[in-house]
Amino acid sequence: MIVDELILDRKTTKTKFGSDKKSERPIRSVAKAVSWRIIGTLDTLLISFLLTGEVAIAASIASIDFVTKMFLYFFHERLWNKINWGK
Repeated sequence: MIVDELILDRKTTKTKFGSDKKSERPIRSVAKAVSWRIIGTLDTLLISFLLTGEVAIAASIASIDFVTKMFLYFFHERLWNKINWGK
């Protein structure tokens, strides 16, 4: 299904997020990425602390997790924004 949408959608005319009401602006994706990463990082911090018992190690793990997954989420969100399936 999703692959069909990706392949079949290439034949249609592409629109930019400014003219497409179903799409979102990149800044909204950034805001969603940051808010989700704050929640995810607090979860990682707690789990890391429970496993290691060390605040410094847990904070290091959570910091790396925050940065890498925020970028991954942003690009994941932008990719899904191009897929019409389910809209």
